Amino acid sequence: MSGQGLTGLSQWSRRLVTVGVLAWCLITVFPLYWVVVTAFKTPPGVVGGPTYLPFIDFTPTLQPFIDLYQGIRGEFFRTFLNSTIVGLSAAAIATAIGAMAAYALVRFEFKVRLGAGLVFFLLALGGYLLFNATFGFTRSQALLLAFPIALIAAVVANRLPLPGPILGNEDILFWFVSQRMFPPIVTAFALYLLYSEIGRLGFQLIDSYVGLTLCYVAFSLPIVVWLMRDFFEAIPIEVEEAAMVDNVPSWRIFIGIVVPMSMNGLLATFMITLAFVWNEFLFALFLTNSRWQTLPILVAGQNSQRGDEWWAISAAALVAIVPMMIMAGLLSRMMRSGLLLGAIK
Repeated sequence: MSGQGLTGLSQWSRRLVTVGVLAWCLITVFPLYWVVVTAFKTPPGVVGGPTYLPFIDFTPTLQPFIDLYQGIRGEFFRTFLNSTIVGLSAAAIATAIGAMAAYALVRFEFKVRLGAGLVFFLLALGGYLLFNATFGFTRSQALLLAFPIALIAAVVANRLPLPGPILGNEDILFWFVSQRMFPPIVTAFALYLLYSEIGRLGFQLIDSYVGLTLCYVAFSLPIVVWLMRDFFEAIPIEVEEAAMVDNVPSWRIFIGIVVPMSMNGLLATFMITLAFVWNEFLFALFLTNSRWQTLPILVAGQNSQRGDEWWAISAAALVAIVPMMIMAGLLSRMMRSGLLLGAIK
């Protein structure tokens, strides 16, 4: 609702809107407040009944945080480092690749024949079955042979006048975004099976930095492409056309002109992607065992034979939330100052 619309409301209506906003703010903030309060309670203070105000209802303690520091609640610092390394790596790689894909979708016209996609599917599936059942290759070897052959054949077939519809840039963008519509459990289970097969070839991807990072890069690419495409569309094309007149190659235009002009958008996209990766739980649960577990797994595992130990869960969750709160504050400050105008619609 615009400011002009609010001005036109009656005094009673404005009061009603104010009450609604305050109620929604309370509903939003209260879970965070409860995590903070619980993190400073002793076990008897948690199980003895609800208390709300420090130094009034209960005496706060730092013992849950001391337990985290001493490793009593698990290897917290190693897990925190895992989340930091994987999150920063995946966000940086996804932002770089996704930005290039988004720029290509904005500045170049693509035509993908649906028949070429069918060629890829048939050759990939048929080649896998042929190599595995007829020639006796293992499933991993059959996959590694069939998919490159199918991909090359599809690229060649796309240049032929095949019958059927031709997909354009908007269809490709929709395909990118539609990847987020798949149930995550399906993707996680399929990735686990794929990583297991690759592991039989000697390339360990389960419970590894490379495997988890590649998973998060693929998981983050659709949102990166979607966000950066809108930002690149807001950049005046006349600047690039002036460089083309001087015969500047496209890659130099992108690196030397487009990237500096879109740096604020890239930064915002990187921070949003990092937030998604930082909070992701399901893929880390499927694809890690112990060495590369991330913070969400550690927080969910703060229990014992006595049940869920909410003081330990709250302390671990609070430490995991703080970096994202700082990043959200920086991002909101940039948005308020207008630095990201056009980056997010």
